[in-house]
Amino acid sequence: MLSKDLPDIESILTLNPRVKSHAALCSTAAKKAEKKHWKRNSEKGCDSCVELENNFDDIKHTTLSERGALWEAMRCLKCADAPCQKSCPTNLDIKAFITSIANKNYYGAARAILSDNPLGLTCGMVCPTSDLCMGGCNLLASEEGPINIGGLQQFAIEVFNKMGIPQVRNPNLPPPEEMPDSYHSKIALIGCGPASISCASFLARLGYDNITIFEKQNYVGGLSSSEIPQFRLPYEVVQFELDLMKDLGVKVVCEKSLGQGGMTLRSLREEGYQAIFIGIGLPQANKHRIFEGLSMEQGFYTSKDFLPLVAKASKPGMCSCRSPLPQLYGRVVVLGAGDTAFDCATSALRCGARRVYVVFRRGFTNIRAVPEEMELAKEEKCEFLPFMCPKEVMLKGGRVHALEFCRTEQMDEGEWVEYPEQVIRLKADFIISAFGSGLTDQTGLLGSPF
Repeated sequence: MLSKDLPDIESILTLNPRVKSHAALCSTAAKKAEKKHWKRNSEKGCDSCVELENNFDDIKHTTLSERGALWEAMRCLKCADAPCQKSCPTNLDIKAFITSIANKNYYGAARAILSDNPLGLTCGMVCPTSDLCMGGCNLLASEEGPINIGGLQQFAIEVFNKMGIPQVRNPNLPPPEEMPDSYHSKIALIGCGPASISCASFLARLGYDNITIFEKQNYVGGLSSSEIPQFRLPYEVVQFELDLMKDLGVKVVCEKSLGQGGMTLRSLREEGYQAIFIGIGLPQANKHRIFEGLSMEQGFYTSKDFLPLVAKASKPGMCSCRSPLPQLYGRVVVLGAGDTAFDCATSALRCGARRVYVVFRRGFTNIRAVPEEMELAKEEKCEFLPFMCPKEVMLKGGRVHALEFCRTEQMDEGEWVEYPEQVIRLKADFIISAFGSGLTDQTGLLGSPF
């Protein structure tokens, strides 16, 4: 007897092919090997060494082919409580767009994503999904792991992008001439980065029709364009999202920002702007006192110096100047353990560096970058040096020659201390400072997240 049900129910259970008499076993190694066939990008390894110099091809393991996207979508449990949606900062209806992909309704999936998040393609490519939606997935502890939500999001909107469908004004709104006068007010947004693009898109969808974005640079996108490398976020992705915003009538003025050409908040108010949104980000890098006076010609870069130079040279369409890549060689030391530091490290390899050291004050358990970034840096043979704090830059012939570090340790109370007597000297041809905006003190970086 299979159960205590009536005989007719028993016969149904007996004939049901889904009822198995044994478990299907598969090794973890076999599952990992099988999963590689569903990705668009192959994994790097010693058996498939790729020349990295000047190679800005997509390297993300989350990028899916159509076959892989359909497989991932079919795996989704469509959970009633949707913990993935609760873990998403944009509260994206993840279950709905994955269901649309499973039904091959790619337009419906893209519409569900973009209606909640105008930067859906950017987030699908660079959002730390392992800490957010994928971290909340109920399949996290299963053999095949959580649903590749970021990859599915990227796939759906890439297909939508190829359809060439423009964004249109909400047909449920009254005609523009019948809208209240407040909807025709002049609105200014300072900085054409992710915050302003998202803000302008939502305002235009509500019916506001006199929106202008002022951008300081001669390119748009802000951090998405200038500080996220081409192999993680191509410039055409930013341009696609900007074009969707422009479909609603938003205007963009480049090479004009606060302090340029006499433009101030007061002057904008005098020109009739009723509302002003400031989304200029953090344009200044955090530089430690030991690097004061050092320049790029001497071999010292901050992340705010280095990454925009790499972006301008590697992102077609971003800059008309066609500037060359920074010419690196030998050993490059990257200071920091965040996403920006790993972007600098992997970009340095593409600029000619032979060895890249990622040096940080804390241990591996305190790394702030998302795991995917660190894994990609490891695959590309970056070397990690934890528990080290920079103390002095050694110059030779006016250029960076070496960098001295002292050892650090975390006490039981959680406080980080330095040991000045334990000095390590590391030869360096270039230094890239990429630590966060924490506070420093007279003794070192004790207040910094570096």
